[in-house]
Amino acid sequence: MAELKHTPMVAASSDMKEFTLRALVIGLFMCVILGAANAYLGLKAGMTIAATYPAAVIGMAVLRMMRGTLLEENFARTVGSIGESVAAGAVFTIPAFVVLRIWNFTPQSMLPEYLTAAALMILGGVLGILFVTILRRVMVDDPGLPFPESLAASEIHKAGQRGAEAAIQLFKAMGVGALIKLADGCGVLQATGLDFQVAVGKFRESFVRLGLKADAEKVAGGGITTISAPAATPAYIGVGYIIGPELGALNFAGGLLAWGLFVPLLVFFVGPSLIEKYTAMNGGDQMAAWAAVTGHLYRFIVRPIAVGGMLVGACFTLWKMRKNLILGIKRGVADVRKSAAQATTTERTERDLPFKLVVLGIVIVFALMIGLYFYFTQMFIGAILAAIVMIVTGFFFAAVSGNLVGLIGSSNNPISGLTLAATVIAALTMVIIGVKGIEGVAAVLGVAAVVCVSSAVAGEMLQDLKVGHILGGTPAKMQVGDILGVIIAGLVMFFPLYVLHNADLAAHPGTGGFGSPNLSAPQAGLMAALSQGIVGGEMAWPLVVVGIALGISLILVRVKSPMLFSVGMYLPLETTFAIFVGGLIRGLVDRRATKRGLNAAQKARVENAGILSASGLIAGEALVGLFIAAVVFIRDQTGGPPAFWTVPGFASIAPWMAIPVFVILALYLIYVPLAKAGRPDEPAPPTAVM
Repeated sequence: MAELKHTPMVAASSDMKEFTLRALVIGLFMCVILGAANAYLGLKAGMTIAATYPAAVIGMAVLRMMRGTLLEENFARTVGSIGESVAAGAVFTIPAFVVLRIWNFTPQSMLPEYLTAAALMILGGVLGILFVTILRRVMVDDPGLPFPESLAASEIHKAGQRGAEAAIQLFKAMGVGALIKLADGCGVLQATGLDFQVAVGKFRESFVRLGLKADAEKVAGGGITTISAPAATPAYIGVGYIIGPELGALNFAGGLLAWGLFVPLLVFFVGPSLIEKYTAMNGGDQMAAWAAVTGHLYRFIVRPIAVGGMLVGACFTLWKMRKNLILGIKRGVADVRKSAAQATTTERTERDLPFKLVVLGIVIVFALMIGLYFYFTQMFIGAILAAIVMIVTGFFFAAVSGNLVGLIGSSNNPISGLTLAATVIAALTMVIIGVKGIEGVAAVLGVAAVVCVSSAVAGEMLQDLKVGHILGGTPAKMQVGDILGVIIAGLVMFFPLYVLHNADLAAHPGTGGFGSPNLSAPQAGLMAALSQGIVGGEMAWPLVVVGIALGISLILVRVKSPMLFSVGMYLPLETTFAIFVGGLIRGLVDRRATKRGLNAAQKARVENAGILSASGLIAGEALVGLFIAAVVFIRDQTGGPPAFWTVPGFASIAPWMAIPVFVILALYLIYVPLAKAGRPDEPAPPTAVM
């Protein structure tokens, strides 16, 4: 039987407008905005949200006002969504340079660090696009790859008459998130830092007897630990709503284990030996001293245990996906052979960037990476080997990432697991050739950064190319658009990271910045610990081994995601608590939809409206959060106080304002989605797969 030829929605013979200046500008604007919002979210919550759906909604709404075409909408969405991939690669790796003090993120060191970070992001992103260009034709035509999110995105474009309504809903949610974050910045609301100190036994009176007899050895203990209330932030609650009650509870369970078991145990037994020194350091303030003890025990003992758990979690994720990974490897090899053997085509919908140009681009990137890694290692052999590891693992993981996106969607793509594997390979390579110390660690992180960005961009690019394949877009134009998007995102993404780190550091001297409660950056912490542990030889391995044992235990009791559980241990309790609250709200909405007897089409509309509202809340808070951080940074650099402008008179009631904010957010995320259920006889909409 002859194979049926794919027929796109817009015929290959059509000359419909596609790569236009307005579509490019809209796409690049969304690329920067959605990328910066995801950078903010990734640093704070250790997660990013898929940008395809918001980019599709915004792009359609704006272009329809300009009477744009379907292919312009597709092009704008393609460019607009790529910034999220660059942001994910950036926040998973770039902060590790700062955590390990390889980079200082100061005005004096800013230029070389900016140029290096931008080079890592741009080269990684361009490499991912070039790799996918080689593989595109055979992968988008592969009947074994269902591309679930690509199909949903294409259906959203086909149902574009509802784009304006969805965009209004998205912008309203962004307004709500922005207003709440602004109130927090102005001091009207205290959304975070609502901590309570709880006694763990009686200081120097409590004890544990190591035996049953009265003369058995006794271990004295007692102290005061810290418990946090959930942060009243739209972003965390929005993330919880998107991931749902089950995953939200799993993330919170990790936080409860850290703050409800490990920290109190350490405070009880270790606290008495530390408190006098910490009391002296805090001017005799006992409560401040106990808070400092608690924070340090968590950061330097519990977090390394969480790193071990994340290490197991990432490996377990790859193991669970081994069949898909093996399939991806086989298809990747076969795809290369097929793509090399296929003849060129003149049909518009099958026209990629010229193969010779793609190969030349890969060679140029490889040469530039040798120069960049020589800058890190100061060893020519080490630079060449690092670049070879990067190009081989980068291509391998780009093929795997593309196939995983085709099988399970971009939102489920285990980028951190792939990056972890590249980090281990690069670290072992540096050890074998004798590149040690800070130079070797920097080279390993450089390989990890390029591979992470490349894999993330490759997956997102292939997903967008599949949408274009369905709608009738021109692959070459989409590839050029994404290259421009990657370059712009790479040039810009350093600044949100730089400003957020320095603003937090200025507001919280000594404790702020990357790795702090406000900017946890768990994946970057994992990459930093792993590269330093293997190459630098500095790692609290006994604590990591304890975490590895914990991760294995989670697998044995069939925890769905040991990685998410361990990330919950790494994040502040107020963060995981708020994400859990958002998950509970999502669960309540789902139950209400069932109780009302809504059919499948109505439930799909409720789900879409809820995810869109949650995405808007996240984006609104992120953009205002970046604005507040920029103001704090500028005031600090110009000699002013490192703080945002505050409204006087709210200091005493600001903590209590968190309660009505929770109520407002809960009602908003319950009422708005359920109000969008529509009539039972309306056709089912495309599902917003996030």
